[in-house]
Amino acid sequence: MPGAMHFFHKFNIGSLKIGDYLALGAIFSATDSVCTLQVLNQDETPLLYSLVFGEGVVNDATSVVLFNAIQSFDLSHINTSTALQFIGNFLYLFAASTILGVVAGLLSAYVIKKLYFGRHSTDREVALMILMAYLSYILSELFYLSAILTVFFCGIVMSHYTWHNVTESSRVTTKHTFATLSFVAEIFIFLYVGMDALDIEKWRFVSDSPGKSIAVSSILLALVLVGRAAFVFPLSFLTNLTKKSPSDKISLKQQVTIWWAGLMRGSVSMALAYNQFTRSGHTDLRANAIMITSTITVVLFSTVVFGLMTKPLVRILLPSSKHIGSMISSEPSSPKSITVPLLSNGQDSEVSLGVQDSEANHGPVNIPRPTSLRMLLSSPSHTVHHYWRKFDNAFMRPVFGGRGFVPYVPGSPVEQNDHQWH
Repeated sequence: MPGAMHFFHKFNIGSLKIGDYLALGAIFSATDSVCTLQVLNQDETPLLYSLVFGEGVVNDATSVVLFNAIQSFDLSHINTSTALQFIGNFLYLFAASTILGVVAGLLSAYVIKKLYFGRHSTDREVALMILMAYLSYILSELFYLSAILTVFFCGIVMSHYTWHNVTESSRVTTKHTFATLSFVAEIFIFLYVGMDALDIEKWRFVSDSPGKSIAVSSILLALVLVGRAAFVFPLSFLTNLTKKSPSDKISLKQQVTIWWAGLMRGSVSMALAYNQFTRSGHTDLRANAIMITSTITVVLFSTVVFGLMTKPLVRILLPSSKHIGSMISSEPSSPKSITVPLLSNGQDSEVSLGVQDSEANHGPVNIPRPTSLRMLLSSPSHTVHHYWRKFDNAFMRPVFGGRGFVPYVPGSPVEQNDHQWH
């Protein structure tokens, strides 16, 4: 932050308070990793895909929470007490929003599982899922929490419990309904970003000195590049120190991919910038107008230029494997294929006996192995995920439902498979 303050004072763009500089940090912390996720192969690089996806969805919510915490404090006089209050407020917003989202998701799962009026009726089940998700948003706004974080965790819980409590027709309907709503919302978001890019009022303020606006945009973009590198590479190094197996470590090429995935900025940065530097979308201050136009420039440049370079860069760093791709495409959906690599020494099973007979009669048999992600979900190691699965199966799913803990409904092929294997 001192470096940014030095550069901005040098360009004499106007009076910016320390709260504005902290808000800039929150504004440009919101990443948009959609382009990279479209290129990455989840089956070939499950760890890398999970890291990029997890960071992308959490960064936006965290940025909004941090931004709200900054706005709720008078940062003109910072001392130890103010810093502790700021950290406490941030943790409160994050924890309260998360808990509210989880509670709303569990409530929706319990209601759909237990109440009769919505059971086995597609229109009622879909309506309940949509309304319960919207309820989490309304409650978050009512209690002045982070709505985006609340809805995010509500969606996670609903996908884990609620979605498995409805009938098969309701699952298909909700899947396509939410996908359609998401697609339409993304279209409107990019339309608004494009409309904001042509905000004549803001560009008129910087028309007399366009070089200054370009310089500020370049500084912000350079700070994004440097800050991203200072975050990704040291944390990856520390993470690799805790990994014993070389296959579990994050390689340098994967670190570069993670660094690149977080360089793009999107609609969240635009919305936060307008919230900080305008009042109802308007401003009469030259410094605020420069910050708005600079944010627009960074968002458009990173989205267009970095987005177009993402696919060739990922292909160079992580060339796809045809062998893995063919193995994945030929992988059967039967749960028997999952049990093959999980058998311990000396154990017999229907699959192992079949393999031995085939090898005796026809030679070695190349049995497709499931991907690393499927192996992790099917037979987790003794990690946090393993103990969570034990707790989930013992306490949570019997109460709130979920895969394998829902009463069997005749006439549903998918539910019949779930009932058989779980």
